[in-house]
Amino acid sequence: MTQPIPFKITPLTIDDLSAAAAIETAAYATHPPQRDYRRELNSHLAHYLALRVLFTTLYDSLSDASLAKLIGVAGFWLLADEIHVVTIAVEPHWKGLGLGEWLFIALLEAGQAAGGQIATLEVRPSNQPALSLYRKYGFEETGRRKAYYNDNEDALILTTPLLAAPAYQAFLAAQKTAVHLRLSKITLDDSSLPPI
Repeated sequence: MTQPIPFKITPLTIDDLSAAAAIETAAYATHPPQRDYRRELNSHLAHYLALRVLFTTLYDSLSDASLAKLIGVAGFWLLADEIHVVTIAVEPHWKGLGLGEWLFIALLEAGQAAGGQIATLEVRPSNQPALSLYRKYGFEETGRRKAYYNDNEDALILTTPLLAAPAYQAFLAAQKTAVHLRLSKITLDDSSLPPI
């Protein structure tokens, strides 16, 4: 049995908006997105998740999100039966621990629970870490948007196979277990971690 982890994923709330915007700005420092979270949280199409680090070592008994600091955000729009991933961002000093991947798995699961059958997204061809993650999760290039970004870089359009396929569900479950095991080894008193 794996140990509980000192992180939690919850729905993004109105109280999280300024922190979420700051996380995206820091994560995408060269080209920060211009997102209107307040408007999107009022849309039935938009779904956002918050990644939080818990403030205490008693994290396995905590359920109040107010006791945690927001360190990541992910969001999608549900368009018919398509999960359109619009963001996934983790504070830069929390990267490399598997938290972004865990948040991404949670996003795919939330999208499926909301009725999504496939997932799609746009990504910069120059964003190799993101491309590596997306390809690991079965996303394949299905198109390209020319000069999509403000700096005129193209966007690759990536799409998954059917998420409900038994093979994909087995893959997702195995990845979730592996990431959870990795995260269960993190202790917040580790001096290599950023301060909470």
